[in-house]
Amino acid sequence: MKLSATSIEPVVKRRVVPLDVDAAFALFTSGLATWWPLATHSIAEEQVASVRFDPAVGGRVVEVARDGSAVAWADVLAWDPPHRVALAWHLAPEPLAATVVDVRFSAIDGGTQVDLVHRAFEELGPTDGAAARDRYDHGWEPVLDDYVAAANR
Repeated sequence: MKLSATSIEPVVKRRVVPLDVDAAFALFTSGLATWWPLATHSIAEEQVASVRFDPAVGGRVVEVARDGSAVAWADVLAWDPPHRVALAWHLAPEPLAATVVDVRFSAIDGGTQVDLVHRAFEELGPTDGAAARDRYDHGWEPVLDDYVAAANR
């Protein structure tokens, strides 16, 4: 259910990594725990142990704390390896609504272009949606920088 009648501009990010499409997709999904900045971008913060990515529609992205407790960040909406993954992103223990993170991988000379579009902020309401959009516009930068750094190792 859309909480805002006003559309909120999506966050759009692009990165290029020196990997073929299969490797870029695998690193972003099944390799998520190897590059995601858990210390700064997690719910459990200093108690976080890992994050897991279930590779199928209906799967989840799940943060696991040191005590074994787990909380889902997202549900997998689209799974088209190695070209696209889309997530209902609801980074909260008990989400009321979700945004959508849609990531596409395209072969280019020398590697893969990764296009991330984070949209549907209006699902959070006009005030919360606009604030979330601004946080994610800045927040995706260090996250994707860590992804690129991992791809360059």
